[in-house]
Amino acid sequence: MSLLNTEVKPFKATAYHNGEFVDVTEENLKGQWNIFFFYPADFTFVCPTELGDLQDKYAELKKMGVEVYSVSTDTHFTHKAWHDSSETIGKLTYPMLADPTLRISRNFEVLIEEAGLADRGTFVVDPDGKIQIVELNAGNIGRNAEELLRKVKAAQYVRANPNEVCPAKWEEGEATLSPSLDLVGKI
Repeated sequence: MSLLNTEVKPFKATAYHNGEFVDVTEENLKGQWNIFFFYPADFTFVCPTELGDLQDKYAELKKMGVEVYSVSTDTHFTHKAWHDSSETIGKLTYPMLADPTLRISRNFEVLIEEAGLADRGTFVVDPDGKIQIVELNAGNIGRNAEELLRKVKAAQYVRANPNEVCPAKWEEGEATLSPSLDLVGKI
């Protein structure tokens, strides 16, 4: 079953965020856009490159009303230790959610049960708490925050303009399409 257009299931987690441990639940998501950025584990190889890339786009995402939550099955204490010991991770200013109970990873269907780790999954959640974008990558393939930013802009655009759709490779400011019988077979 696809998670698209489904509501985020209830959860409660502790995040390491800007030098503090903070509680986060599904209620924190309401009224704003959110990205859940699952990765396998702290102190690994591809993960810090992705998290650092996402940090490079975080200020722009925040201006767009988007909160970012990185999520792994590590504890919030492990997140703090990684933040304190890695130059790349030390620059992160978005919340790092801990999922040691595996509940959030199961809720988003990214848990690798036999390993107790999350797949590389990216989920964009709208202000109503519904999942609008799902992306899954194999563990050895890193993601691109620039492309994620483009997808969030497209999701926000079509939410604000429900009679339009964004074609392939759409960039902010470019033409969109208004679905109609006249377009069938002409694109």
